[in-house]
Amino acid sequence: MTPTLRILHILRAPVGGLFRHVRDLALEQTRWGLEVGVLVDSNTSDGLTVQRLNELASHLPLGLHSIPMGRAPGVSDLKCVRETRRLGMELGIDVLHGHGAKGGLYARVGGGFPGRASGQRPLRFYTPHGGSLHFFDGSLKGNFYVSAEAALAKLTDGIIFESSFARGRFESSIRLDNVPNRVIPNGLSPSDFELRQLDGNAAEFLFVGELRHLKGVDVLLDALAQLAGKTRAVIVGDGPDAAQFKAQAHRLGLGARVSFPGAMPARDAFALGRVLLMPSRAESLPYIALEAAAAGIPLIATNVGGVSEIVEGSDTRLVPPGDAKALACAMALANDDLAACEARAGRLRGVVGQRFTTERMTRSVLEFYRDGLLRRRAAPAADATVTRTILDAGPVNKGRARIDLP
Repeated sequence: MTPTLRILHILRAPVGGLFRHVRDLALEQTRWGLEVGVLVDSNTSDGLTVQRLNELASHLPLGLHSIPMGRAPGVSDLKCVRETRRLGMELGIDVLHGHGAKGGLYARVGGGFPGRASGQRPLRFYTPHGGSLHFFDGSLKGNFYVSAEAALAKLTDGIIFESSFARGRFESSIRLDNVPNRVIPNGLSPSDFELRQLDGNAAEFLFVGELRHLKGVDVLLDALAQLAGKTRAVIVGDGPDAAQFKAQAHRLGLGARVSFPGAMPARDAFALGRVLLMPSRAESLPYIALEAAAAGIPLIATNVGGVSEIVEGSDTRLVPPGDAKALACAMALANDDLAACEARAGRLRGVVGQRFTTERMTRSVLEFYRDGLLRRRAAPAADATVTRTILDAGPVNKGRARIDLP
């Protein structure tokens, strides 16, 4: 009997779209009969995150593990690399998949241990998730990240980009000629496509996300102030710039027209506003836009990152980032003809349902893992076994997602 493929996903902060992606991928891989574990930062301790981690842990065959991980580069990273190596050897990991800058660092530098039976190191994959890509701007900090990513690319068996935008941004600074790479968009589960139920006192507009400058909440508030009447917005989330945004709302005299209820699950937040605003200054492939589209919520978003890839094939229009006047205009048009706005949302929902699913995402990731195995194992017999067992894997074939180790 051949052993089941063992995968360890590594990320730092278990929050936001990055955590959503890792959670969905890990759970789907488990459903496909693979043995999966997750390693995260132990410093995150808010109630909602702890709840989500506990729920994830109950489904992972190789468990949920945590160690202290610093946000900024530092000496503590050496300890994290050692812990990654120790855990990988202890669990007999075949594939290390790092997510985000820190996860990618630990997976690739810490992945030099011998495998269970072959004596070869595990395969090392990396998904940037947009984090360090925001710093590819020619600054001193940006140059540091570019240099680090270029060096780590030599230790990488494959890079997975969640959008063509992310790959283009990466490749503008780092050559990918000798690094296998693939664009594999985030996926949504069937439950995400359930239409949302709107609260009876819902505001006209809704924001859901981290409260920081990058997300453009200040632009949203300026746009809201330009609208006449009693148009309201609910701003759901928390973050480092929350106090600054609340002060701005007070300064603009918005009063009861804007509320800040704090962080909550996106699905709960969707009931609080008719139209979702996503006024970001930068994104990669934001889950909140995908989730809103799947739930049939009208979307007003900025044309940044991979957002255009989400709405491609629909008639949903995007607005320029950082432009409060353009955002206010789009908001006013939505208020004037909500029925047309909702009709566009229905068409976008259909487009997203065809291209962004967890089943499609998981199969594409496993195919990429397989390609890495095939590059390592050139023998015809190994080729046939690996191709058959990974490609035939799936929820209805649980237990068949196996590989032959030499």
